[in-house]
Amino acid sequence: MPAVRELESDEFPAGLMLRFLVVLAGTDPLVWRRVDVPAGYSFWDLHVAIQDAMGWEDKHLHSFRVADPSSQTVATLGIPDPDVDEDYAFLAGWKKTVIDYLDGAPQPFQYTYDFGDDWEHAVIFEGFQSVDPEDLFPICVAGAGACPPEDSGGPLGYGELLRVLSDPKHPDYEDMYAWIGGTPFDPNEFSTDDVWFDDPRGRLERMIDDGAP
Repeated sequence: MPAVRELESDEFPAGLMLRFLVVLAGTDPLVWRRVDVPAGYSFWDLHVAIQDAMGWEDKHLHSFRVADPSSQTVATLGIPDPDVDEDYAFLAGWKKTVIDYLDGAPQPFQYTYDFGDDWEHAVIFEGFQSVDPEDLFPICVAGAGACPPEDSGGPLGYGELLRVLSDPKHPDYEDMYAWIGGTPFDPNEFSTDDVWFDDPRGRLERMIDDGAP
């Protein structure tokens, strides 16, 4: 694997993409996605791509924990909170370019979504891809497993939800079936054809307009 930091973040070859494997920990059946994103993406942009590829609704906070090759420390990126002590504050994900943290053979990123349910994702860099510069937008090239419903309680809660839904005679079946919207839920269902990527800049602007830091 080439040393990525030889590439300046504002001088990418036309059509250069980064491929990531995203694996949601603790799920059975395993939920995973493989996505290609433009090389100029920030961590905010990657966050939006992960949300959309996975099927999350971006209703909760998130963070990335990544090894910083320039300082040999672990950086935490997300949405900064001005009321948090500087030693524990997040770096603004939209101000940091992903490729600047991919030095040589980079360690997987840890991506956490929803600090209550604590959905942990391993984000593994798999290499470079090339596309026509006119096609420079995210794409989900593969995946498996349905995204768990929002607020389903993390991997343990999701496992319990699946157990209840698999048994129509379970005393909680009717309540859980109604909670997921009154439609059948297939934990194996996923198609790349159903993935639609939002504009990350537009989502950032909407977040700021809603009063986020």
